[in-house]
This record gives sequence, C-alpha cells and structure tokens, in this order.
Amino acid sequence: MQINRLFEMIYLLLNKESITAGELAQHFEVSPRTIYRDVELLSSAGIPIYMTKGKGGGISLLSDFVLNKAVLTDSEKSDILSALHAVEAVSLEQANSAVQKLSSLFGNTNTDWVEVDFSGWANADEEAGLFSTLKAAIIGKKRVAFQYHSSEGSMRRTVEPMKLCFKGQSWYLYAYCTVRRDYRFFKLRRMKELELLSEHFECPTLAKIFDGETAFQDDFVTITLKLSMEMAYRVYDEFSQYEVLSDGSFLAKLTMPRGDWVYHYLATFGEHCEILEPNDIRLQVRDKLQKTLAQYF
Repeated sequence: MQINRLFEMIYLLLNKESITAGELAQHFEVSPRTIYRDVELLSSAGIPIYMTKGKGGGISLLSDFVLNKAVLTDSEKSDILSALHAVEAVSLEQANSAVQKLSSLFGNTNTDWVEVDFSGWANADEEAGLFSTLKAAIIGKKRVAFQYHSSEGSMRRTVEPMKLCFKGQSWYLYAYCTVRRDYRFFKLRRMKELELLSEHFECPTLAKIFDGETAFQDDFVTITLKLSMEMAYRVYDEFSQYEVLSDGSFLAKLTMPRGDWVYHYLATFGEHCEILEPNDIRLQVRDKLQKTLAQYF
C-alpha cells in the first residue's frame, strides 16, 4: 500500500543522509517514476523532503526534521522510550529495534535518566529462556507444562498462561492450573522442564492482577513486627508502614501472601525481629525456630 511505502520511505531517510531514486525503487520494487511521485506527495503534505542532482545527489530530508506532528507530548515520547528500555531488560528480541525506530521518529528523545534490569544475580539466562517461552505461550494462547517445586513438594503442572507479573523482586506466571482447577501464581525460578504444548485455549480479558481485587485476597495477611534500630536500613528499604519508637526501634507492618516463604523472609531479620501479630503467624514462626534449634542439640 502507498501509505506504508511513504511511511517507510520517511523512516529510511531519517537514518540516511541521502538515497537515490533508483535505490528506493529497487527497495520497494516499483519504478523510479513512482518514487518521484511519492516525493511530490510527501512534499505537498509538508514533509521537508528534497532532491539533488549530480554526483552524490539523491533524495533527502532536512537534517533537523523529526516527526513532531505526532499526537504525543515530549514527556509522553520520553515515557514510551523509557518503557521500551525497561522491556529490553527482559531480553525481548524486538525491543532494541523498536527503541531505535521510535528514537529516530521522536528525534532521539533522551532516556538516559533511567536504567532497569529485572534479571536476578543468579540463573539469569535460564529465567530469560523461561520468559521467552511463556511470552510465546501467552500470545499464542497455548498451554504449557512444567515441573513445579513448592513447599508442598514437586508436581507436574499443565496450565493456561495468562500474564507474566513482576512483584517483590521476582517474576511470576499468573495462569489457570488444570490440576487445581483455579488461578494460581507460579514463580518462574521454581519452574523446571518447561514445555510449550500444541493445545490452544480461550481466556477471558484480565484486569490488573495486583490491584487489590485479586481472587487471592483471602490468602494475604498483614503482619505487625517490632524491629531493632540495627534494621533501620531494611525498614527504609522494604516497608511503607512504620513508626519509630522512643528507643529507636521500629513498629512496622507489611502485607504479604500466606505461605511457608513468609517464615523464610522473616527469618532473614534474625534476632532483630519480633512478630507481634497475628498470633497464628507468631506461633508458627516460634514452632519453626524450635525445630531449627533442635537440629543443633
């Protein structure tokens, strides 16, 4: 279609100082006469395109031309490019190409103010491979199967993948589990032997998963902790609800999903943390600490 050819012609000229009519004709598989008509059409539409004759001549755009007539503000352009730079951090193959194209179209908007890397310190390549396969499964609406390791043990799961989510410094797959017959979160690091199946499925349109209205709201618990002043750096890093007590210690609250991993997280505070409430979590942690202590007698 002509409109597609005109748009691509502008993009090509944004990345090259000059292109001959013959080169453009060969690229688009049309005649040089068609290219001349396209140039006239673009010029009449207000695009600063011009032709020069002789050796070294060709078709060019004014050097300071950018597509400023797009219905986007400079701030919105910067936000788009920054978001694409973040997408690059999860190794999506076309992200770099998209960044380059939009940078040219937007006039190389500066996005150097932010750098994002979602990869962990360990097994980054393995997680990137999982991410790529799951992305293909979600877009293609295909089921996947994998061996999943949790506090309940290891089990082969077949799921209908809905969305990849990043929360609490980890990547999760939100999917419908055919074993549990319900929606579940699966941590990517715990998924092994991932297999993309040929089985297609139909899925509903999903709202935001972490909007406070998730079906797993009943599985969340708010925990009140007393943390010593030595943990100040972690309080400021990891808590949004806290108050400083008269002795310099902290009274902090956090809400997290129930599960065995809650104990492992709280244990990282060692002797600097006391669980005040709820009482069931306090008793569970006490029992686990007693069992752990028994290993040393």
